Amino acid sequence: MAKTAQPVSASQWFLGALSLPRKWRVGPGPIIAAIVLTVIVLSAIFAPYYVPFDPMHMESTKRLQPPGGEYILGTDPFGRDMFSRVVTGGRISLLIGIGAAVISVFFGLLIGLVAGFFRMADAIIMRIMDSLMSIPAILLAIALVSLSGASVGSVIIAITIPEIPRVVRLVRSVVLSAREEPYVEAATALGSSMPKILTKHLMPNTMAPLIVQGTYICASAILIEAILSFLGAGVSTETPTWGNIMAEGRDYFQINPGLIFWPGLMLSLCILSINLIGDTARDLLDPRLKKREA
Repeated sequence: MAKTAQPVSASQWFLGALSLPRKWRVGPGPIIAAIVLTVIVLSAIFAPYYVPFDPMHMESTKRLQPPGGEYILGTDPFGRDMFSRVVTGGRISLLIGIGAAVISVFFGLLIGLVAGFFRMADAIIMRIMDSLMSIPAILLAIALVSLSGASVGSVIIAITIPEIPRVVRLVRSVVLSAREEPYVEAATALGSSMPKILTKHLMPNTMAPLIVQGTYICASAILIEAILSFLGAGVSTETPTWGNIMAEGRDYFQINPGLIFWPGLMLSLCILSINLIGDTARDLLDPRLKKREA
C-alpha cells in the first residue's frame, strides 16, 4: 500500500529552502564568529547615535569610577566614559584594518600580475618585495609613522607597505601556474591583448586566495594598529582606539582592571572572529585543503 505524503509545515519548508549544499555547510564556530563580528562592526558604525556620553569629554571629578550606575564600564583616568570610548574606539581600529586590507590587496594584485606574467619584470619586482619582507612589519610601521606623523592615513600606509609583498607573492604564484594553462596559451595565440589576458583569464584565478588573504591582513592590521597605539606610535593619543585606551589604562590596572580588560576583550573578539571567518573561507574556496562531499 502506497504511503501518503506527510504534510510539511511552513517553518520546515522555509528552513529547507534556506538549506545550503553540503559542501557549503559550516560548523557553529564560523557562524558565531560572523555574528560577533557583525555586532562589533554595527555597534562601532552606529556608536554616535546611542553611546550615553561623548567619548572625548573629560570629567575630572569622576575619575576612575567603578562600573555601574550611569557608567556601565566605569570611567578612565580622565573621567571619560569607558563604554563610550570602547565602542567608539572600534571605528578607527576597523577603519584602519579594512583600509589596509583593501589597499594591500589592490596594489598587491596589480604588482603580482605583472611579476607573474612578465618574466623580465619578475626578477626586479621580487627582489624589491624580498627586501621589504626582510624588515619586521612592526619596526617598518614605527619608522614610517615617525617620519610621516601620527594620523589615521599615515598608520594605514605604514601597515599597508609591509603587507603588499605578501600579496604580491601570493598573486605571482597563482599567475605562474595559470599562465601555463591551455586557455591562456590559446588566448595568446589568438592575439588577445595583454590587458585582456591579465584581467579576463588570469585575474579571476586570484580572487579566492585574495579574499582569504584580505581577511588575514585585516586582522593583522587591527592588531598592529593596537600595538602602535599602545607604544605611542599610532594615531593621536586623544583619538579613542582600542590600543590607545589600553595604553592610557596600563598605569591604573590595579585600581580598575577594566581599563585594559574591556578594550582588550573587544580587540581579541574582533581578531578571532576575522581569523575564523578567513579560515572558513579558505576551506570553502580551496577544495584541496579539505575533502568534502558534493
